[in-house]
Amino acid sequence: MDAEAQKKAAGEAAAALVESGMVVGLGTGSTAAWFVKALAARGLDVTGVPTSQATADLAASLGLRLAELGEVRELDLTVDGADEIGPGLSLIKGGGAALLREKLVWEASRRCVVIAEAAKRVPILGRFPLPIEVVAFGHETTALRICDALAECDIGVAPRLRVRDGAPVRTDNGNLIYDAPCGRIEEPSALAAALKSVTGVVDHGLFLDLADQALVGVAEGVVTLEP
Repeated sequence: MDAEAQKKAAGEAAAALVESGMVVGLGTGSTAAWFVKALAARGLDVTGVPTSQATADLAASLGLRLAELGEVRELDLTVDGADEIGPGLSLIKGGGAALLREKLVWEASRRCVVIAEAAKRVPILGRFPLPIEVVAFGHETTALRICDALAECDIGVAPRLRVRDGAPVRTDNGNLIYDAPCGRIEEPSALAAALKSVTGVVDHGLFLDLADQALVGVAEGVVTLEP
């Protein structure tokens, strides 16, 4: 299977985990979209909690019942994609600029399943630039403090403001995204703590100790990974 077929297979496998009556977190991105489509096709009595406006629009167009985080106390399951899957199901997420809402939904879920194509598995995190969501006010100075936090973890790179069509990318929360091309993240936990300590940083794309299972599309079908 090519990459798109692998994404589709992983999304359909995740949809098979959902049962009627569940409250389900709906991830963001191209792989998560396959899950949302497959879930809608099953016709179950479920409530979806979308992690972005794009996902909410897709789910609503397919007839899924939706609720916002806060309207539900706890989610039974969240299914979402990832930009990288590393050892122990450590993840980099945020390529779709939805990392904050994604992490809020993940942390409210009893179980989290990540879905991806085979190329997203890596021996060490960092090849994909790490997304960091920051408040817009004074973001240039926040970026300098991010540099210091990266340096504390022996990562000597400068984060780059994410721009599309000549304008800074805005998240659904009105924030900005900086991408740090780390190359290798030897100690993800230390970097996560350092970034969270920076005033102006809302959150980062390191998802650690959150995924309970991964469904990865490969040439032969779908393989299941555990932490």
